[in-house]
Amino acid sequence: MPKYEYECDACGYRFEESQGMNDEPLAECPQCKGTLRRLISAGGGFIVKGSGGRGSSASGCSFQDTGETCCGLGKPCESSPYGD
Repeated sequence: MPKYEYECDACGYRFEESQGMNDEPLAECPQCKGTLRRLISAGGGFIVKGSGGRGSSASGCSFQDTGETCCGLGKPCESSPYGD
């Protein structure tokens, strides 16, 4: 669930709130009941999941495709550390 940063126009109180992407923004400051603004922040990034990530083949190891493994091991991995 994403975190959003808010700032009160009246008292300047700043805080973060975890909310669903489709939730309405908060409108009232929990400190003084003033009007809140939702701030734009950098966010926490995202995670890509699924097969084929990080150059791995169907077996889960990139050694067969590239001659190198994701972890630097000089031989094929038994299983992918990324859960592919």
